[in-house]
Amino acid sequence: SKTPAYFVSEAHGFNAVHGRMPSVATGANAANQDLLYIGVSGDGDSLSIGMGQLSHAIRRNLNMVYLIENNGVYGLTKGQFSASADVGSKAKKGDANQQPPIDPVRLAITLGATFVARSFSGDKKQLVPLIKAAARHKGFALLDVLSPCVTFNDHEDSTKSYNYTRQFYHPAIHTDFIPAAEEIEASSEEGGVNEVTLHDGSRIKIHAVDRAYDPTDRAAAFSYLMDHAKQGHVVTGLLYLDEEKHDMHAVNATAPGALGQLPYDRLNPGADKLDAIFKRYR
Repeated sequence: SKTPAYFVSEAHGFNAVHGRMPSVATGANAANQDLLYIGVSGDGDSLSIGMGQLSHAIRRNLNMVYLIENNGVYGLTKGQFSASADVGSKAKKGDANQQPPIDPVRLAITLGATFVARSFSGDKKQLVPLIKAAARHKGFALLDVLSPCVTFNDHEDSTKSYNYTRQFYHPAIHTDFIPAAEEIEASSEEGGVNEVTLHDGSRIKIHAVDRAYDPTDRAAAFSYLMDHAKQGHVVTGLLYLDEEKHDMHAVNATAPGALGQLPYDRLNPGADKLDAIFKRYR
């Protein structure tokens, strides 16, 4: 939700209601198809409260970049498991997640998204080109970005944890301090598996697709993801691409350009033509 604040000096942006960003993007895109639309969401609002919103943006092939900052927790409400948390992953209080995760890239491929990719926030070499490619794609581009949350790596038994400090000290005002953490960086080689240690000591295995991988074969892409998921690998790179499917404006034969720039005589064709249109529905 802070992303517009970070980048608003270079673009027009604002915060939407939690989970409802796709509707705002759809309305704006319908009014002006000449702009570049980038929506930033989390795994919580995309895969839970906003699941229906995401699904219909994919179904319409809305011409936009949809970035998911995926960390497996609800950061705003203090670290509960999100729908993308893996089975067996532990919360800061030690509880283990027992619910199977929703994989956003497999979901997007299943629903027919025309550009699907995943990367790691610490791998700029891979991530930056994927963002640029998504921005150039005509249609809905989903980019799942694994983004470790450094705020909730404290645990219940630590005397340096936030909970312990609040229990035994009585400050005059309630404040939070989020300590700086060393940036995690990784480099993914084609076809290789790279094990990355996160701030809390947990590890993820990142598998970059190799050169022979065909991102245009939808069934093969889904099988590839499933096979590597069984091995505990998080596959990154461009996972699926369909450049033949028409976007929302092409399907609906909308007028070119921004609606706000259409001349008045095109917006108001006159009473006779409007009456003819109304008669079709009587």
